[in-house]
Amino acid sequence: MYSAELLDHFANPRNAGELAAPTYRVSCENPVCGDQLRVTVICSDERIAEVRFLARGCTASIACSSALTELLSGKRLSELSGIRAAQVEAAVGGLIPESKHAAVLCADLVKKLEAEWKKS
Repeated sequence: MYSAELLDHFANPRNAGELAAPTYRVSCENPVCGDQLRVTVICSDERIAEVRFLARGCTASIACSSALTELLSGKRLSELSGIRAAQVEAAVGGLIPESKHAAVLCADLVKKLEAEWKKS
């Protein structure tokens, strides 16, 4: 049902937690299933230096959130628009149709992060 990559991200989430003094704090929620994701980011020289996540939801949402932090780490803020749901899905080895909402939640959060960056 789930890929080995997804199960690994779920069992051993990368970058879980919250940064104490983040440059940006962004939250997103799926109103249909109730999954929630919050990311805190510290930026340096227009690049994401540190990223942490807190997620509440299904196995796929937690795994995708973990994978998202790896995709974000080290990225230039100007590169955020290139992160899409398909990349998150690929990072966890694919998703079953019922779990694709998890990658969409991550992509929605990236859009919010990009909007926060552009406001500042």
